[in-house]
Parts: sequence; structure tokens; C-alpha cells
Amino acid sequence: MAEYNATFEDTINRLLDEKKYSSIKDILILMDSQDIATIFELIDEKNIPLVFRLLPKAVAADTFIEMDPDFQEVLIKSFSDSELKAILADMYVNEAVDLVEEMPANVVERILSQVDAATRKDINQILKYPENSAGSIMTTEYVSLRLGTTVGEAIKQIRKNGTTKKSFYTCYVTKNRKLLGRLSVKDLLLAKNDDILIDELMKTNVLSVHTHDDQEEVSKLLSKYNFYAIPVVDTEERMVGIIAFDDALDVMEEEATEDIEIMGGMTPSDKTYLHSSPFYLFKHRIIWLMLLMISATFTGMIITSFESALAVQVVLTAFIPMLMDTGGNSGSQSSVTIIRSISLGEIEFSDMPKVILKEIQTALMCGLVLAIVCFGKVMLVDRLLLGNTDVTYLVALIVCVTMMATVLVAKVIGCVLPLCAKKLGFDPAVMASPFITTIVDALSLLVYFSIAKALLF
Repeated sequence: MAEYNATFEDTINRLLDEKKYSSIKDILILMDSQDIATIFELIDEKNIPLVFRLLPKAVAADTFIEMDPDFQEVLIKSFSDSELKAILADMYVNEAVDLVEEMPANVVERILSQVDAATRKDINQILKYPENSAGSIMTTEYVSLRLGTTVGEAIKQIRKNGTTKKSFYTCYVTKNRKLLGRLSVKDLLLAKNDDILIDELMKTNVLSVHTHDDQEEVSKLLSKYNFYAIPVVDTEERMVGIIAFDDALDVMEEEATEDIEIMGGMTPSDKTYLHSSPFYLFKHRIIWLMLLMISATFTGMIITSFESALAVQVVLTAFIPMLMDTGGNSGSQSSVTIIRSISLGEIEFSDMPKVILKEIQTALMCGLVLAIVCFGKVMLVDRLLLGNTDVTYLVALIVCVTMMATVLVAKVIGCVLPLCAKKLGFDPAVMASPFITTIVDALSLLVYFSIAKALLF
């Protein structure tokens, strides 16, 4: 794939150098808008407006939407007012909102000056909703039908206005903007005759969300019920928009990326990796690194407090990395599993007793197997192969008992902390690998040295 991209990049740039624009256009018309958008990452910035103007009008707006914000800004600055107005006219309101949120103030002012008053009002209204709320990702373009409309009239209305709607597969029946029911285009097409009222076909048990609901929860609803779209109502239960499944997919991708970054010990980023400068990456990583480094002070304090015991049995220090790594890995396994289950809505805080019991059972089985393997490794490798006579059966027993205890403690902590974080209103992903590992490292040492002190001294 990398070789294909390199060849494609060379071809496009060669055609640009040779000014064979018709050949470039012939290539572009065979491609999807998503693929065309990636071309702008392969060419020189000065050629971006030129290549964009080679696109057919029907494809230009879709390609513009798929482009990286940096390249969108380059194009907007090169557009005439009429070109910008044409692009904006082909965008849905939520897409225009996304564009406005990514652009600097001077570009935003120009964008808003090129949309009609109604669209400008919708954009400003959506921008007022809290970040990550349902209202912030909805669009106001949907098919609304009135009570008393016949099937034939509804189909005519869809034919007339459907191209300007984000989704017309599901239609919503309203009265004074109050949501009364829904029906699909399939319901209309399969109706026995065109004179049947939609009142008889519509489903009245309509699932909706409120403008201030969390966007991640809304995305889960769309995924759970396989809706094409879900209606959004305000505090007075008036329908104000819809959230389409493609927008929900974007949210799910963003949330998954954010969770992965947090679980990796980084502040979530809103830029792609290749468009992030080293300093930008530094800002998003250094805080966590400092916090984890400082928290590791507790590990050092524990080792220092048992310094006299270690002086008598120095061989114990050789097994510290193995025990800490095993504990950290055990805790990470549990925390990642629980965090994922929480995000999918599979478990709640009330399930904690069942979760703890299951993790204890798992930990006992894992710990026992690891202890047996560890005993064999200590006696065969450390004592026989490496010839370390300080590794006695008692030392091996201490290490193996600690191994079982560490796995047990780590798995319990790994499952409890994410659930507690969720209950307190924090993102459970915070309680992932780096954080869990730091806590488990300290507890592993406490368990290790406590057992050693009890058996050896």
C-alpha cells in the first residue's frame, strides 16, 4: 500500500509539473470524495486550489468536507465569495458547524457572511450547545410531516425537498414542532394506496434524545437500535434536529481515540499525528509523565524503608522487576476489560460485587499458574543455570507467594478503580495502564517485603 501511495504521489506531482490538468481531472472523476481528499496531503500547498478547481461541482463539496482543516483553510482563503457560497450551500448545517469550529476567527467571519440568514441562525444556535452534547452534533435538516398528510402527499414532499435533507429514510410526524411519531420511506412505498393517512402508518413510540444529552450516549443508542437517525428535542420537547448514524460513527471514533490516549497516559489530542508538531505532542505528554514520575516516589520510599532487610537478603532485589511487571500487567488487563465494558454499557457501579468476585476467581487461577511457573523458573534458571546459591527454596517460596498475592491485589484494584471513577463522574479511562501500574507497583513491593520480613527475619 505504501508503494502504491508513493507511485500515485509521483504521478500526480509529475502531471502537475507537466501541466497536464486534463489527465489529473480524468483520474479524479474515477475516485470517491474520501480518496480525493487524501490527494491534497500529497501535493504542494500552492497547487491545492488548482487541483480542487478541477473537481466536478457535484464532487467538490463532498471532497471539501472530507479534507483536513488545514487544507480547508487554504482553499477558503483562495476562494472567491461566489465559490465559497457554492461550497457552503452544498453542506449540511452540522458540517458547516464543524467547519466553523476548526477555522480561525477571520475565516469564520467570512464563512458566516456567505450563508443565508436561516442557516446562520441554525449554526449559531448549535454552537451555543455544550461541547460533546447531542445538540452540538445534530443537524436541523430532516423530513418533517404533518398529521393528516396522505402517503401520496408525503412522497411528493420527500421528492421535492429530500435532496436538501441530511436523512430522509426516516420521516418524523410533528404538530407545532412536537414530536408525535415516525415512519420510514419503506412504510410509505409499501402502503396499499396513496390515500392512506400517515397517521395510520406512523409509530408513536419514538425514541428521542435531548439537546444536552451526552453525545457518546446518543451514539450508543444509535448503535443499539440500528437507527439511521435519532430525533433531538429541546427542554420543551420540541423537535429541533436529528443525529445521523454517520455523525454518531465519528463520535464513537473520537471517543475511542480519546480513551486510548488517556489509557496510554496522554492528554487527548484533536489533531492527527502527522499534523501534530513535536511541541504539540510534548504538551500533551509531559504532564502525565511528570505526574507518573512523581508518583513513583512512593515506590522508592517503600524500597528505602526495607533497606535493612534487603541488605541481609540482597537476592530479593533480583525479583523486584518481575513482580512489579506481572502486577502491572495483571492490573492493566482487568482495568482495560472493565473500562471497555463500562463504555459499552455492559456493567454499572451496582455490578461491582459480581465484578470483584469474578476478578478474584480469575486472579486465583492466574496467580496459581504463574506461581508454579515462577517456582520452576527461579529454581532452574536462577539457582541451577546461573549458579546463584543465595536463591534458596525459601526465597523461591517468598517470590511465588508474592506473585499470587500481587496478581490478586492488582486485578481487584484494576476492576474497582474504573467503576469508582465512573461513579464519581470521571472518565474511567483515566484509571488505566499507567495509573494502575503505579499503584500496583507500590503495593507489590509492600506485599513482597512484608512476606519476606515475616519469613526470613
